[in-house]
Amino acid sequence: MRSIWNGAISFGLVSIPVKLINATENHSVSFRQIHLSDGGRVRYRKVCELDGEEVTSAEIGKGYEDADGSVIPITDEDLGSLPLPTAKTIEIVAFVPAGTIDPLQMDAAYYLSANGVPAAKPYTLLREALKRSQKVAVAKYALRGRERLGMLRVVDDVIAMHGLLWPDEIRTAEDVAPEAGVKVRDAELDLADALMATLGEVDMDSLHDDYREAVEELVAAKAAGEVPQRAEPEDTGGKVIDLVAALENSVRAAKEARAGGEDAPVAKVTSMADHKGGKGSKGGSSTAAKKTTAKKTTASKAAEKKPAEKKTAASKTAASKTAAKKTTAKKSTAKKSTAKKSTEKKRTSTKSTPRKRASA
Repeated sequence: MRSIWNGAISFGLVSIPVKLINATENHSVSFRQIHLSDGGRVRYRKVCELDGEEVTSAEIGKGYEDADGSVIPITDEDLGSLPLPTAKTIEIVAFVPAGTIDPLQMDAAYYLSANGVPAAKPYTLLREALKRSQKVAVAKYALRGRERLGMLRVVDDVIAMHGLLWPDEIRTAEDVAPEAGVKVRDAELDLADALMATLGEVDMDSLHDDYREAVEELVAAKAAGEVPQRAEPEDTGGKVIDLVAALENSVRAAKEARAGGEDAPVAKVTSMADHKGGKGSKGGSSTAAKKTTAKKTTASKAAEKKPAEKKTAASKTAASKTAAKKTTAKKSTAKKSTAKKSTEKKRTSTKSTPRKRASA
């Protein structure tokens, strides 16, 4: 990593030569301004408003515009003659608990690297002192022509410095908070606490810029001559909701997501690949997944239908058997009654016959 400033940390009478290195980098996609009619690059040119002539960087100086509109020229020599003890020094002025620094003051972040072998020992001394005290160092330093405020702390085995805004550069939060009179019930706070506990923590390294990835996919698609489909915007605001119901639903959804339940709503970020729909793309796999789901649904319905049909057929068979049994029983009863009647007739005729013979 390339250093952007060389100087020394002033720690009392101890001087620690250091190099200042940017600790962060910008990964956002940058665009150029172009002429829409022909795609030509649009550039800015620096022109003097008095004579209309274009000027070079060597011809441009600094000037302070006064309240009446007049401009007072200020040269680099003028600024160089000012008493600035932190021109090449990070001057530590105090050691304070980290909690006393308002995060609103934090600006750019840098790594401080020991500059040379002799700087290793005092650098390590300051680092270990910061670790043991569990405090941060407040310092003044000069960078890019102005004096700044900084905070030194230990990150792993490196001393890092956060640029800080001056206290008078932080705006007050007047008229920002909601109007007075809004009350929150204990039940609502309990639900909010439950939601916070359910959501838990997150691995910061797992977070990434979904929008930047979508822009990169968009650029790649257009470079390949494809016309990606536009995602439909979601309706995300302006609705009055039941706060308690929303909290309860949020807690339930978070618990299901944690447990990996089937009905758990999964947060989805739509990327450009989801709209291509070609082979090997996310869109194609999404369509295939939908078809597979439809097949499974149809199969499950058929599987449900077959047992039902079997039950119906079985019930019909049982009914027919019962009816047959009843019919057989009726026939048997009828035969028995017929036989009984026949027997009774025979008995009657047998009794009557001797009487006739006797009379004869």
